[in-house]
Amino acid sequence: MAGNAQPIIVIKKKGGHGGHHGGAWKVAYADFVTALMSLFIVLWLMGQSEQVKKAVAGYFNDPKGTGNLLGTTMSGTGTGAAAAADSNANMQQLEDLKKKLEQEIKDRQDLEKLIKQIEITITSEGLRIELIEDKNGTFYQSGSAQLSQNGQKLLALLAAELKTLPNRLLIEGHTDSVQYSSDADYSNWELSADRANAARRLLQENGVRGDQVTQVRGYADQFLRVKSNPYDPSNRRITILVKNLGDGAPLPQLAHAEVVSGGVPRAAGATVKAPPSPESTKPQSEPQAKPSPAPPGFLGKIKSWIPRAGK
Repeated sequence: MAGNAQPIIVIKKKGGHGGHHGGAWKVAYADFVTALMSLFIVLWLMGQSEQVKKAVAGYFNDPKGTGNLLGTTMSGTGTGAAAAADSNANMQQLEDLKKKLEQEIKDRQDLEKLIKQIEITITSEGLRIELIEDKNGTFYQSGSAQLSQNGQKLLALLAAELKTLPNRLLIEGHTDSVQYSSDADYSNWELSADRANAARRLLQENGVRGDQVTQVRGYADQFLRVKSNPYDPSNRRITILVKNLGDGAPLPQLAHAEVVSGGVPRAAGATVKAPPSPESTKPQSEPQAKPSPAPPGFLGKIKSWIPRAGK
C-alpha cells in the first residue's frame, strides 16, 4: 500500500516585480511635464520682441485692462489700472465742480432765487447742467432764442468755471410739445437749436475756448423731461454736458474735401469720371462665330467603322 501512495507535489510561485507601485508616478510625471512646458514658455519669451514681452507682462499685471486687446499690438503697460485711476480723478473733479457751482449760485443774491430751476447732476457721460424754464420764461424770452438777463448772468458764471477745464462741452436745446407757430419755416426744431446756439455764443464770449464745444444739438420735444405732461414748461430747457475726459474726441473730418454735384465729398484734385454716354453704352454687334461641329456620337463612330460601298 505504501508503494502505491502518490507523491505530494508542492508548487511554489516566485514573486513578481511588485506591480506598478500605485499611482505616485503619475504625479511625478505631471510635475515633470509642467516644468518642461514652463521652460519652453520662458525660452519662447526670451526670443520675442520687447513689444510682446510688455504685452504678456501687462496681461498678468492687469488681465481685465489688457485682456480685450488682441495680437501683439497690446501696450501691456497696465493701461486698465491707469484708466481707472484717471476715471476716478475725473469723477472727483466733476464732483468738486458741482459743489463749487452750487455754492457760487447760492452766494449770488441775483441768482439764488433760480436755484430750483438749475439742476446739476453727475451721470455716466459727465456733469450735466440743466437750466429749466418756467411758465414765464426764466432764461430765455418767451418764444424766442434771445437770452434774458438771468440767463446771461448764469451762463457767464458757468463760463468762468468751465473755461478752466480740459473737458469738452456738449450743448442741447429742448422744448415742450406746444407748437411754436403755424409757420412751417420755423418750428420747435429751429427754436431748440437756436437756443442752444445762443448759449454757446455767450459761453465763448465769456472765455470758453472755441474748440471746447464739440456739439450743439436741438431736440425739439423728442426728449421730454416730464413725459406724462408734454406741455409742462419744465420740458423747455438747455443742457450743458461737461463730458468725461477721453469721451470728447473731435468728429472725423475729410482732409481737403470739397463737394461736387450730388453732395458727395471728394478729395481736392481728384478727378471725377464722367458717366458714360448712351451711345457708348450700346452693345456693339459682334461677328457671329461659326458653330464648331459637335463631336461624333457613339452611332457616328460605328458608321465610320463600316466600309462604304463603292470604295
